Amino acid sequence: MTNTNDFRVAVLAGDGIGPEITPPCVELLERVQEMVGGFTCRFENFEAGAALYQRDGNALPDETLKGAEAADAILLAAMGLPDIRYPDGREIAPQLDIREELELYAGVRPVRTFPGLPIPLANERAQHLDFVLLRESTEGLFASRGKTEMVGDDSAHDRLTITRHGSERLFDYAFKLADKRKSAGHPGRVTCVDKANVLGSFVFFRKIFAERAEKFPHLEADYAYVDATALNMIRSPWNFDVLVTENLFGDILSDAGAALMGGMGIAPSADIGDKHAVFQPCHGSAPDIVGSGKANPTAMYLSAAMMLDWLGDQYGSPEAIEAGALLSQAVEKSFAAGDLVPHEMGGGNGLKDITDRVVANLQG
Repeated sequence: MTNTNDFRVAVLAGDGIGPEITPPCVELLERVQEMVGGFTCRFENFEAGAALYQRDGNALPDETLKGAEAADAILLAAMGLPDIRYPDGREIAPQLDIREELELYAGVRPVRTFPGLPIPLANERAQHLDFVLLRESTEGLFASRGKTEMVGDDSAHDRLTITRHGSERLFDYAFKLADKRKSAGHPGRVTCVDKANVLGSFVFFRKIFAERAEKFPHLEADYAYVDATALNMIRSPWNFDVLVTENLFGDILSDAGAALMGGMGIAPSADIGDKHAVFQPCHGSAPDIVGSGKANPTAMYLSAAMMLDWLGDQYGSPEAIEAGALLSQAVEKSFAAGDLVPHEMGGGNGLKDITDRVVANLQG
């Protein structure tokens, strides 16, 4: 770890509502930076996304990838537009290219509910959820992206890839995360989510998990099939601590986790590697509400708070960690009274209302 308080942040606003929610997010980051002091974020904007692909034929220019690689962290808003696709029918998703190029193997998807927001589960315990879904982000079934084997017009084959290297680094990250959470009062339990009762690749996945668990004897380690986990995410999600799983399973379960929080507009995320990390909201580009003022910036702001926390931890800056906590607390406090409800959750509040409330809470 290198100690520093001067951070270079690559900013990729992308498509749809991305260019709407990015500027106020950067302004909030500058505000908490000024409030806390002792560290600096220098923001550099880069282009990527579906609109760029439509215009120039390249969704992720070399300049952008090099800029992301040279940065200390990457702040990404939203990419992709449903009507703009590659010739084979796939949506434009340069964020996946960045994950693969920079080996961002740990997809961190926090599930945390905020009092004051409407959520789908009526049980009182669902008002206080706080667990993390950890998704392997470089292999699994997604490793076949762009490599589908077609056999005439009769069949299509995608390969599921599980490697020892990819699994070991993922599981080590999961146990270290659980250890950090345990020190904050959480159970300190990691659950391996797989389908080892059907597929041999997941028997291998589970075997490696058991091996890595032995290195963390002070933590709990258990197992669950992905279908049972999907059921229990609805029936009793308050029992979870850290869930770790394959890429596609994580992609699906993370959306269920967002639903528990009230929607994609509340759900932040990070994709983290040994040297680089991307922070972005879980939602898409939402082209249907561009320019309407209805965009919900909450997940973007929470992702930015995660970025500050990661930068502080990665580079030994307690000031950045403090700033991240201040931003996260301001966002949570904004919804506590129950009078601020985003449009997609049945309310009437959008980008301006939510941003103004967060700014007020930072000031007060």
